[in-house]
Amino acid sequence: MNILKSYYPRQLWLLLSVCCLVTSLSAQTLKTPPATVYNIKAYGAVGDGKTLDTQAINRAIEAAAAAGGGQVYFPAGTYPSFSIRLKSNISIYLEQGATLLAADPNIGQGLYDLAEPNASDKFQDFGHSHWHNSLIWGENLENVSILGPGMIDGTKGLTRETPKKPGIANKTIALKLCRNVLLRDFTVLYGGHFVLLATGVDNMTIDNLRLDTNRDGLDIDCCHNVRVSNCTVNSPFDDAICLKSSFGLGYARATENVTITNCQVSGYDRGTLLKGTYERKEADLVPDHDGVTGRIKFGTESNGGFKNVTISNCVFEFCRGLALETVDGGILEDVSVTNLTMRDLSSSPIFLRLGARMRGPAGTPVGVLRRINISNIVVYNADPRYASIISGIPGHPIEDVSLSNIKIYYAGGGTAAQAKIKVPEAEKDYPDPVMFGELPAYGFFIRHAKNVTVRNVDLTPITPDQRPAILLNDVQQIDFESIKIKTAAGVPSYVLDQVEDFSVLRSSSIKDKKVKKAAHTEL
Repeated sequence: MNILKSYYPRQLWLLLSVCCLVTSLSAQTLKTPPATVYNIKAYGAVGDGKTLDTQAINRAIEAAAAAGGGQVYFPAGTYPSFSIRLKSNISIYLEQGATLLAADPNIGQGLYDLAEPNASDKFQDFGHSHWHNSLIWGENLENVSILGPGMIDGTKGLTRETPKKPGIANKTIALKLCRNVLLRDFTVLYGGHFVLLATGVDNMTIDNLRLDTNRDGLDIDCCHNVRVSNCTVNSPFDDAICLKSSFGLGYARATENVTITNCQVSGYDRGTLLKGTYERKEADLVPDHDGVTGRIKFGTESNGGFKNVTISNCVFEFCRGLALETVDGGILEDVSVTNLTMRDLSSSPIFLRLGARMRGPAGTPVGVLRRINISNIVVYNADPRYASIISGIPGHPIEDVSLSNIKIYYAGGGTAAQAKIKVPEAEKDYPDPVMFGELPAYGFFIRHAKNVTVRNVDLTPITPDQRPAILLNDVQQIDFESIKIKTAAGVPSYVLDQVEDFSVLRSSSIKDKKVKKAAHTEL
């Protein structure tokens, strides 16, 4: 070293010393690499599709957790399993060609974990009240991931119903009171009641999932800071992406700060999305017998409410339309929806509902639905029975709604008899367009609403329709601008019942007009 000092300038010597030090440290690091990948086969998993691998998988998870965290690796193969118990700081990675198979509890090899007790189970159904009776579950965890291009198959092992005996699972993944969760890239076939039930989960990213299931896809319940992107969800028998705010935690908690973007939802026959055949033969098998579901929706569990939600750049095909609902006392506010295309809808393209089912603690007041912005929507071939609906209840209007740049082609064919239908209030009913029955307008039915603006909207029946395009009832402060409407000869475009402060500008069907107050007016 002394010889080197004499031959090299001071600056070069310092550089050489630093390089030697870095090389020495790197060599030491390479000698003892951290064991961060835990191959489940090293813990006894077989992956032959027959041998039960539950214990091996859970051993690998426990080993990773004991070491402070790591990746639990599923190489190519088929791994039958009962309940997998997640731990903090763990990622599960399903390799291409790897299938996690929900084991069949009816063949005598074992059972799933029992549904845990929950004293707060009376205000939501069984599925929303329990998490442990699942293929994969975690509670009070942090830093958890499920990743990789492999598959989870629940065809034989998961029920879509309430389990009728202990040891039966009805969820693919259930997470309760977790944070920092990442779900990415995997596929699920037949996920049971829920592919995902996430309750009280904060900071969650769900990206690039392919779900072809027999009931709900993604249920995001009482969660904060959630990002759903690039997912394809086919769920003909229930909802595809569903935000909820139940009382399952024992207290009301809003679902808030949520983005849903670049997703596709549909109601093709079960399994045919992944097959690539996109079949449409099972609509009569849908449990409520009112057409396939498969939509984006929030509100059927709505104790805690919904705040700060955006939905953008999504495609709906052969399913029901967009639904924003609060019926159990929650506040639904500050929602922006933009850039949706929908085709072959089995119910209302747009459904906004404030109701009073009030499935919650005694004394809970009726909720609020306000500050909703819906824009840039294209719909083709919507069910002729149901117009788009905005409906509060008497004394509790939906407020501050903006609809703009919307083009809807309804199937049409409505009759003059339908135009005379009186629509029930159905205040306490389960929220869905079918609650009102067939409607007396083909385009928009707006009732118990205040401060609504409708701009640049085109409503077209594909076949002639004998109903008015728009019916308003108990509405205050509503403005229409640049509206294109097609109605049959002698049929009014607008029907106003108990309406105050109505205006229309640049409508294709009538001249500009303002109405201060109308008990009943047809325009």
